[in-house]
Amino acid sequence: MTREAKKKGMEICAGLLFCAVAMLVTVYGHVSEKAETILFLLAYAALAATTYWEQIKKIAKLKFLDENLLMMIATAGAFFVGRHREAVAAMLFYQIGKFVEEISLSNTKKSIAKFIDIRPEYANLKEGSTERIVPPQELVPGQIIVLKPGEKIPVDALVISGSGSVDMKVLTGESEPRAVRPGDRVYSGGINLNGVLEAKVKKVYSDSTAAKVMRLVENANEKKSDSVHFADKFTKYYTPLVILIALLTVILPPMMFVQDKNEWIYRGLIILVAACPCGLMVSIPLAFLGGIGAASKQGVLIKGSSFLEELTRVDTFVFDKTGTLTEGVFHVVDIVSVGMEKEELLELAALAESYSHHPVAVSLMEAYGREIDGDRIKDVDEQPGYGVRAMVDGREVYAGNTRLMLREKFFYQRAPGGGTAVHVAVDGKYAGYILIADVIRKDAGKLLKWLRKRHMSTVMLTGDNELVAEEVARKLKIESVYAELMPEDKVELVKEFRDNQMETEKLAFVGDGINDAPVLTLADIGIAMGGLGADAALEAADVILMEDEPSKIINAVQIAKATLRSVKQNMIFAIGMKVILVVLAFFGYVTMQNAIIADMAVMVINILNSFWMTQYPGHGE
Repeated sequence: MTREAKKKGMEICAGLLFCAVAMLVTVYGHVSEKAETILFLLAYAALAATTYWEQIKKIAKLKFLDENLLMMIATAGAFFVGRHREAVAAMLFYQIGKFVEEISLSNTKKSIAKFIDIRPEYANLKEGSTERIVPPQELVPGQIIVLKPGEKIPVDALVISGSGSVDMKVLTGESEPRAVRPGDRVYSGGINLNGVLEAKVKKVYSDSTAAKVMRLVENANEKKSDSVHFADKFTKYYTPLVILIALLTVILPPMMFVQDKNEWIYRGLIILVAACPCGLMVSIPLAFLGGIGAASKQGVLIKGSSFLEELTRVDTFVFDKTGTLTEGVFHVVDIVSVGMEKEELLELAALAESYSHHPVAVSLMEAYGREIDGDRIKDVDEQPGYGVRAMVDGREVYAGNTRLMLREKFFYQRAPGGGTAVHVAVDGKYAGYILIADVIRKDAGKLLKWLRKRHMSTVMLTGDNELVAEEVARKLKIESVYAELMPEDKVELVKEFRDNQMETEKLAFVGDGINDAPVLTLADIGIAMGGLGADAALEAADVILMEDEPSKIINAVQIAKATLRSVKQNMIFAIGMKVILVVLAFFGYVTMQNAIIADMAVMVINILNSFWMTQYPGHGE
């Protein structure tokens, strides 16, 4: 229970005590009307003191037009017309409602925090032949840590000895443990299930995955959605309107009908209570918190309620190809050499590309299969969007795509479709090409089929050659393809797409989060694939898929739509009930207590609806 909830609970207990004393004294004792007023006033003060103080502080900020003001005017007015018991009862029920609201919000936040509480408590630091337990915050890159079965991984690290399996469910939503061996990276927050591992620290704790994920989730609700802003604006204008209606109820009917003025004052006060928008105000942030929490349990991090809402408006999905729709794991499938042996062509290309981390370069070194001798390589010049130039054994080697060959004026041999060709030129002469093939992700087709069914536009952007791009697009049935793009070309195209879309439409870009940061930032919604451990993804993207599964976008969109559906239903239900209660209050059919109890019922129903919709996002889809 939060500090605010405990404080509210103590106020309610104190108010109940004073209220019980006042009731007993007035029922069984013979006290004057003045004494009775004082006793109920003490009970009222115990219940309402904090509310009045908070409202006074809001006056300086001009933010006092809210449900608290309505309740204060209504209950103070009830005292004025001699309705002491009803004033105290109304404030008591109101504070119980606020207490339930605080508990609900607190429990929702706690359930999210508990699910993703991936912060490790300690680390086993290896020093020579001994181990020492230290706080994760003290670890620095280069140190060796020991990971024992059942322990949380304290920081991002690289396994150097041992093998086993790591549970990554809390981070990625992936149910199957991940096998690890020397050379594999492990991320803070995961749990070592079996085997003793030794790993080299790669990042300090504050820059590790666990710390970053926790910061993202804890700050997620700070970026408010249009619906939350609407609720804030709604209260700003709604409160004075309700006060005006109540005032007219107090003034006009006594002038038109021969009835007790105090009766109409009392009805005006009930209108203030009946119109109190507590149920509406709590249900909106609660629904968004629930949606963000439900998404995090699926391995999808959404940085704020505004992005959750914008996901429901996306009508165009733009995809990067390599590492997003395809696995980004290339394999050499053919070598065509001109004037030299195939083995020599592969060796020169692998050595030239050895300083690059691009998937194509990794596949060349994998096919080469031997240790890279750095002394053989000099003057490496990696050229994004083209390839690489390097001196290998004193020979000038160019390795890259057709754009590189054309720019350097090499007459190259056209490669067949079905893969990516790395063209190689040595000492000013074309030497052949190495054909590399990528594999489409297993669940990419599921996502594209789901998007087509909902009539969403799909576009693929890639720096790869046109034949390969067209083949991938054909298999996945993507509408538009733009191939052989430079990084700046992708940025310009996304700008063009955004300029041509309607104001109500949104564009989402899905990339691997490593080299797509500029486009992720530019899109209305940037979705990073496999964001685990990728700094660029965590910074640039609005939505992060913690595992390399494109189909999780379906989960994210379904949760977003369920959340918005819940918000709209709650708003319609709450406002509709307020209108009915105000009308009944005007005609004298409800008391002040009835109005408060009805508002509590509205709040509880909205809370349950928010929970239902976000826990079962496919409902009504």
